Amino acid sequence: MAEAPTVRKPSWINYWGWGSGDLLGAGAQAVITGWLFYFFTTYCDLSAGEAGMILGLPRLLEAITCPLIGYISDNLRHTKIGRTIGRRKIFLMITVPLLPSFALLFVTGQTFWYYLFAFIFFEFVYTMFLIPWETLAAEMTKDYKEKAKFAGARMIVAQASAILASFMPILTGMVAGQGSPNIFLVMAAIFGILFSIVVILVLVFSWERPYTADELAYQGDPPSLKAALMIPVKMFGDLFSTLRLRAFRQHISIYLGGYLSQDIFNTAFPIFVTTVLAAGAVLSKADATPLISGMMVTMYIAQLISVMIALQVVIKTGPTVAYRIAICFVIAAVLLFLAFYLTQPAGFGAGLAALDGNILVAFSQSNFGLLFWLFVPIILAGLGRGTLNFVPWSVYNYLPDVDEAVTGQRREGIFAGVMTFTRKAAQSAALVATGWVIDAGGYVPTPKEATEFATQTPDAIHTIVLVMVGGPILMMILGAWISWAFKLNARTHAVLVHEVERLRAGETEPESEESRRIVEDLTGWKFAHLWGRKPKKG
Repeated sequence: MAEAPTVRKPSWINYWGWGSGDLLGAGAQAVITGWLFYFFTTYCDLSAGEAGMILGLPRLLEAITCPLIGYISDNLRHTKIGRTIGRRKIFLMITVPLLPSFALLFVTGQTFWYYLFAFIFFEFVYTMFLIPWETLAAEMTKDYKEKAKFAGARMIVAQASAILASFMPILTGMVAGQGSPNIFLVMAAIFGILFSIVVILVLVFSWERPYTADELAYQGDPPSLKAALMIPVKMFGDLFSTLRLRAFRQHISIYLGGYLSQDIFNTAFPIFVTTVLAAGAVLSKADATPLISGMMVTMYIAQLISVMIALQVVIKTGPTVAYRIAICFVIAAVLLFLAFYLTQPAGFGAGLAALDGNILVAFSQSNFGLLFWLFVPIILAGLGRGTLNFVPWSVYNYLPDVDEAVTGQRREGIFAGVMTFTRKAAQSAALVATGWVIDAGGYVPTPKEATEFATQTPDAIHTIVLVMVGGPILMMILGAWISWAFKLNARTHAVLVHEVERLRAGETEPESEESRRIVEDLTGWKFAHLWGRKPKKG
């Protein structure tokens, strides 16, 4: 029987080479969630409801394509193309020439249907990269600390790309002119080229899980037509089988609590700045974009610092403590924004108007209130959001190990697919609902030819505040509640991996009662039913 290749040891270049992929993974989403809703309602004559539909509906379609790509990539190991090119890397290679299509989203003067189909196309290409890429860190190592380093490299790149996505409109504004919609087109074109470059880096510096001896020796025939038609049925059966793992169900809730809170915040924040924060200052479009950009850059710098801290906390204590602290920071931030709205601090509007969109000028003014409201809430939000981003993806790398204890199989692809499936389905509903609620509240889009923003009614402003404050708090409370039952950390993961090795060697009983308790708590299965020995009953 053929021997499997020797397992490789990752080095710093592999951590950062793989992690560079989150310039696309997170960078694209930072541009989309940070700017696209604002772009549509400010420069494209689309209503908030239409903008929400464009942002939300493609994610619903992705909820189907994500697990499909994960399932196919898992099963390409039985094919010639999977063995010669790579079951994951073939998808990455296809996306390289297609990623510059990102710029199509920021072409002005198009119809609702143009933007919808352009976004559907890009999101499909994005998914073809994201699902196979996310599996690679889980495949390159089983070590807890090494997995955490992969997650840390990814999150640092993610936050750096978010900083770039926030700052880029200021740079491109120097070329296209602040207030021009072309600043977003130039930004998207630059990012599209960068996306293709980082995918090439991932291809060069990452590798896939080595094939087992049985996989190398497998000479199965191609599936029959009947078997091929049954693939979707089996795929969704595998997809829902992941939800039978207790740790994965808990993880999904924690993941959605942190990420959906940010989706809602990101969508509402730019128009919160122009309608609430700048209520006492008449801002032009030329002033608003650098102001929003400056505040977002501040937030993402704080997120980057937060990820660096969270990396150490998660390695030493586990994810849940860091997660709960992060939620407290974000709640404090949105409550401060609510306090601003309720109190309308005197002199803030005049001080803001004097900045001409450049928040750095605020440091030259002797105005403590201006500095406080511009920086303190957004820094608190960033410190919390960085950890909320890091925790779920640091935990994800360990979930295939939990699954292996139950099934005796490695299914990294299907886990990446189901995570993105649930994320996209929930995100679709959240974004459509956010746009619909803002629209129903009476928000008036700004005509694309106008130089100043449309005047909003008090009801419209109330609705924007309610969405930006209430929506994130609701999502985070859900995640915090579930986190109290989540027990996966460095110690329990080490016990789990040890027991998996014993199961692989033919053992049928745990090494100790503590080991039994830990493994059964993480999997949600009785030890006697692990390793695919017996279906769980009840």
